[in-house]
Amino acid sequence: MKANVRREGVRRCRQVVVLALSVLVFISAGSNPPRRSYYFDEKGISREVLENYLDKSITMAFFLVPEKPEGKRTYPYHEDDVRMIRNIGAKFIGRAIYRWGEESLLNDPNFWKKAKTIIDTLHRTDPEIIFQGCLFEIITEDVDKVKIPAWVFKDHNLPVDDRNFSYRSMLNTGGKGVDHWRKGSSVPDISRPETQLWFYYLAASYINIGCEAFHLGQVELMGMNDPDRKAWATLLSDIRRYATKHARRHWVLLDAHVPKGDMIKDGVSLIDFNSFPLRIKAIPAKPYEGKLEAGHLDALYHKSKGCISPSGWESKSLPYLVEFDNFGRSDKTNVADTTSHFIWGWDEISWFSLQPEAYRNQWLVYAHQWIKQNDPNGHLEMPGCRMISCPNETFGSYRANLKSKSCPVGYSQEETIKDLWASD
Repeated sequence: MKANVRREGVRRCRQVVVLALSVLVFISAGSNPPRRSYYFDEKGISREVLENYLDKSITMAFFLVPEKPEGKRTYPYHEDDVRMIRNIGAKFIGRAIYRWGEESLLNDPNFWKKAKTIIDTLHRTDPEIIFQGCLFEIITEDVDKVKIPAWVFKDHNLPVDDRNFSYRSMLNTGGKGVDHWRKGSSVPDISRPETQLWFYYLAASYINIGCEAFHLGQVELMGMNDPDRKAWATLLSDIRRYATKHARRHWVLLDAHVPKGDMIKDGVSLIDFNSFPLRIKAIPAKPYEGKLEAGHLDALYHKSKGCISPSGWESKSLPYLVEFDNFGRSDKTNVADTTSHFIWGWDEISWFSLQPEAYRNQWLVYAHQWIKQNDPNGHLEMPGCRMISCPNETFGSYRANLKSKSCPVGYSQEETIKDLWASD
């Protein structure tokens, strides 16, 4: 009896999703909108073009990393991911390459070769696609194995020194953030010169293989000793200067998680757009369901501050992305706690992955429309690939790919994403 009721519920959810998408496609079909522009250059990016990219953004965590990107996780589905990106028409590939610890992997030439091969493959089909690298809030003792290239010293007008990066030289001298993640794994202090060299090396190296965007992670956490954002301004200016000479279109898009709603210095934003987790709120009366709500905890809706953008245009509220975040699980899973960042005890992408397929599709339609209606400055970054912390048989990752022989661990949100973007 319960199984029949559940099947009927799933069937009705599918009907709702199909109807909603049909209406959206019907509305858009008659308007014949002109082709969107994705042009930018060394002078910057217009708000219109920026938002065109944000409207077709998707998280593809460690998409550009070889088969074993992090810990025990494997990533054997690059070919099907390339197919999916082409199929849905994605323009902004978020979190595509990064290190979360295990920095010595950067010594492997295949790390860079594999990433560049994938970038070049997709750029041959669509040269407008942007790939995003990450400069995250973590550094481990493994970084001591990575040699500092001579060009990093030269670009900073420093004597070339035959040495490796120093983990301890990136730590806060007062102990803030030291061993924050675990022993030997800390939050780097952005005010330390060694940290500046490290992030410059990462950003420049990612630019060299074709990346044109960088997510800066938890900037307030790393800015523990940088209250006026002077150190951040110096680093980001250096990265933009390098991009002017070496990036594909001589400009890079920068964003960060901004709990205060901005990364502004002297009226000018240091980043091109803001970003933050979705902050999904549990609905206690409807087990395992969730909703979006302005003012829920530290959600960014209506809080993205006004400024002058790095490209020079003025904004009353800087455009921003919201994404399905991953940060673990609570000690009380499957419990509705509206005061917690966990949704039903799980991080956002884990919660999402645990829902029935029909509800996942329905929820994407809901979130996409809710953000447009409640704060047009916001844009939903679609979930493409992201690690999950819940019981699963999908190698510890959620994947939007259509479940098939080519990707047997897909969660099948691919066509919903494609239809939603077609309706815009």
